[in-house]
Amino acid sequence: MRAALGVFVLMATGAAYTCFAPHLGTWQAVPLTLAVWALLTLCAVKHEHAQPAALKIGPDGVSAWNRAGNLLAQGRIAGCSQWSGRLLVLALAPDHGRSRTLLLAADALPAAVFRELAVLGRRGASA
Repeated sequence: MRAALGVFVLMATGAAYTCFAPHLGTWQAVPLTLAVWALLTLCAVKHEHAQPAALKIGPDGVSAWNRAGNLLAQGRIAGCSQWSGRLLVLALAPDHGRSRTLLLAADALPAAVFRELAVLGRRGASA
């Protein structure tokens, strides 16, 4: 996914240059293109840091943590959607505040954990 994100940033930067160059000129489009690249790179890094790195499954719900140890999402499972055993979407409802969505790919987790989350999700969604 990181490689795909990097390719997207490069392609979008190239597309921005292709759009700017005919209107501004070749050299005048370079600073604006570099600004687009910097913005997209900054957003990609921010997105990467916001990805969950650890899950904790407890009796009161699920919590997701990033690599720095910050809590990203926590709450009881309020909804679940599963696509062919490859992707699981859990809606986590905290005690207060708005619900958060947690997207989990099957290949990112051990099979037993993915099945446990799928079962917990179905139970939580029906409750």
